[in-house]
Amino acid sequence: MSVPEVAWKLDGISPRAYQHPADRAATAALAKIPYLDEVVRRLIALGYERALRTAALGSAVRIGESQLPAIWVLQREVYNVLDMERVPDLYITQYPVANAFAIGTQRPIVVVNSELVRLLDDGGRRVVLAHEAAHIHSDHVLYQEALLILLRLGGSVRLPLLAGLPLLAIQVALLEWFRAAELSCDRAAALVTRDPQAVCRSLMVMSAGAAADDLNLDAFIAQSMDYSDGGSGLEKITKLLQDLRLTHPMPVRRVKLLLDWVHEGEYDRMARGDYLRSGEEPSAREEAESTIPYYADRIGSAIQSAGSSVSEIGQQLSDWLKRNS
Repeated sequence: MSVPEVAWKLDGISPRAYQHPADRAATAALAKIPYLDEVVRRLIALGYERALRTAALGSAVRIGESQLPAIWVLQREVYNVLDMERVPDLYITQYPVANAFAIGTQRPIVVVNSELVRLLDDGGRRVVLAHEAAHIHSDHVLYQEALLILLRLGGSVRLPLLAGLPLLAIQVALLEWFRAAELSCDRAAALVTRDPQAVCRSLMVMSAGAAADDLNLDAFIAQSMDYSDGGSGLEKITKLLQDLRLTHPMPVRRVKLLLDWVHEGEYDRMARGDYLRSGEEPSAREEAESTIPYYADRIGSAIQSAGSSVSEIGQQLSDWLKRNS
């Protein structure tokens, strides 16, 4: 079951081409937390990735040429568009929330919930699969998986092995990064599908839990235009507190930011083939922006709200690594 011979393809596209500035800045801010990467890799090496994969696949069905083949064709298509040779395995699991996720740092897989497949048509399913493909293309899976592990552990009895790890502080830092990474993948989904409105429509359907035919996309886009990160001091604080525990930005905010990017002309430029290719990426120093200190402050503030500082967390992570090396 092959991809059509004549297909839309973003030859050699670099994930930095569609990376949202907030994602770039939040990633740079995470890099300032001493030993975080080493701890994340250690958690995965200790078997938490295997446990997460087992939990995800225990009641899932692998999609392929003989199992929901129409969805498997969509999966093949989106990886072809992003010029990715390896197509990860795709699974569906019975779950009443419309969602999908990618796990696996060495051999990623994608899992979609049955409710998502039920609600969305092929256009919407293509959007979601493209979004998850962009997470893999952008190497988001390491931090993404660490967040999933920590969110699961956060609700369980503390394990002796985790003693000394500032779980809450790491969670809030990774959540801040994850929300920014979602914005990059929304852009990628628009490029892969060549239809930014399809991304908006999918966000609307997943937000409402109702089929697209029963909803009004123009009204939802108008609603998104009313959303603003501004407002009074109290309103800003309220929005910040609402965001702190979310894995994804508010859907109306995602729609607004995506359409702002389209209106600025970046989508059309990249759709014409004018985009950054792999191997052409500027160095981190060359692309330093004013948003990086802002997100460093945001992540630092989030960590402080959990009762720690960046330097304290660095020391705790260092101590934990020494005990578990």
